[in-house]
Amino acid sequence: RSSDGQRNDAPTLADFVAIACGACHNVGLRNDGTVVTWGDVTDNQRNDAPTSAGFVAIACGVDQSVALRNDGTVVTWGDVADNQRNDAPTSAGFVAIACGCWHSVALRNDGTVVTWGEDFQGQRNDAP
Repeated sequence: RSSDGQRNDAPTLADFVAIACGACHNVGLRNDGTVVTWGDVTDNQRNDAPTSAGFVAIACGVDQSVALRNDGTVVTWGDVADNQRNDAPTSAGFVAIACGCWHSVALRNDGTVVTWGEDFQGQRNDAP
């Protein structure tokens, strides 16, 4: 099914090293460290996607995406209607990222966890 645009504009490049899927959008990480997005845009899923290089990891939630730079900083983009991007970290020192439906998580190089985004079901409560 592609009525929501999930398959629209799918890249034909052959140099991807990682892929991630949201509800109706997709993100690919190329071997040169750039990020490519495709799919639906009705909920701003692709708004503010980074255009620079230097990324080493990607993750998608329902309508938001996160990318990890090689310098340990995190970049977020996509919808903000459910607070997905609220309180996103601005510091460095991260080594891994992940997304839930409307929240995201990042792991610091010291083993601590940072969460941000929606918390209506306790997704951010009691993070270790």
